[in-house]
Amino acid sequence: MMTEREIQFTLNGTRRSFRVAPNQLLINLIRDEAHLTGTKYGCGIGECGACTVLIDEKPALACLTLAVSVEGKQITTAEGLAKEEKLDPLQEAFLDHSAVQCGFCTPGMVVAAKSLLNKGGNPSEAEIREYMRGNICRCTGYTSIVRAIKACADS
Repeated sequence: MMTEREIQFTLNGTRRSFRVAPNQLLINLIRDEAHLTGTKYGCGIGECGACTVLIDEKPALACLTLAVSVEGKQITTAEGLAKEEKLDPLQEAFLDHSAVQCGFCTPGMVVAAKSLLNKGGNPSEAEIREYMRGNICRCTGYTSIVRAIKACADS
């Protein structure tokens, strides 16, 4: 029998404690215990990017990350980008540029794009496409997504 242990980490700016099994995945903790459903369970094998979160400001796939490994770290989900019920400028850009169709990939796209923009600078369209290559969208064709990220970088 696997023994659970208590871990603590900061989730979207709030220090949280959870009891986790050694093999529990971060995505299940976020969705089932923290009740944050923006992080999507897509492929479960790290291929689609729908589960992208920021761990200490770096993009990570929650479907491949063990919950015990985030002890003491800072986790940001799509829900954590908005401040005081005001969307992050990147989230606004996705809306303004119609970069959302079915919406399933959107939280992972926005979180990954946020990590790119946090690096600073003004990435080219080619650099944006390269950085976002791990986030798969079956609906948009990426043009609107790239345009939204570029607009946010330019502002």
